[in-house]
Amino acid sequence: QVQLAESGGGLVQAGGSLRLSCVASGRTYTMAWFRQTPGKEREFVARIMDYGGNTDYADSVKDRFTISRDNAKNTVYLQMNSLKPEDTAVYYCASTNSPWSQRYAYWGQGTQVTVSS
Repeated sequence: QVQLAESGGGLVQAGGSLRLSCVASGRTYTMAWFRQTPGKEREFVARIMDYGGNTDYADSVKDRFTISRDNAKNTVYLQMNSLKPEDTAVYYCASTNSPWSQRYAYWGQGTQVTVSS
């Protein structure tokens, strides 16, 4: 079982930036960020593959957010720029448990991001 721990959330004004980090206790593969607001389903934000580092983004964050990883540190990052009030949510990192799986087996506890207008 791999433990994931997010950090870096907080309160920021619209147009500002935050960088989220997620440290894993063990080996991870595809890693992703999701977010959720009260009363809504959890939504995909971005993902990064293990080998090759290919990335995918939700249309709502494309060109504003950047996902990256440092495998030596077992850490994935989410750099969030030009933040908007609608980016307010609890952000979760997740990881698959094998190179070929598309199911996110491991999840962090989440970190709150609040963007004020």
